Amino acid sequence: MYFKFLYLGFKIYCFLFRPIRMGVRVVMVERESVWLIRHTYLGGWYLPGGGLKKWESLDQAARREAREETGAELGEISLMGVFTSYRQWKTDHTSVFLCKDFKFVGKSDAEIAEMQSFPLDQLPVDMYDIHGALLKKYRAGSIRSNFGEW
Repeated sequence: MYFKFLYLGFKIYCFLFRPIRMGVRVVMVERESVWLIRHTYLGGWYLPGGGLKKWESLDQAARREAREETGAELGEISLMGVFTSYRQWKTDHTSVFLCKDFKFVGKSDAEIAEMQSFPLDQLPVDMYDIHGALLKKYRAGSIRSNFGEW
């Protein structure tokens, strides 16, 4: 309930101030499956990720978010692309990283309701649409540009 209240406050803030934000997402692929998370305050499945903190680089943020949301330590990561969204009264610039080298060393934090691995050809119906579209392109090998609107 606490996270739902905070999320409502964040949406009001976005409506009033129209912020520009930087964030990261991590595509964690293991044996043709991808790890997804479900938040306590949002419906549906998402790629792990979140916003940057002050004095944090993009790769540091990706590693921190993966550890917080999945309990995983990431090995080698590569940049898949930087994508922009204008949804919900804000401008989000999101750097998406690919990681096939990770190990679970802990648990997800309290903001995560559930974490699950899904085959890339059987993504959940209630997956966040822009994340699902990216994973479908990844599976098909058709990510041609590393930037753009999603």
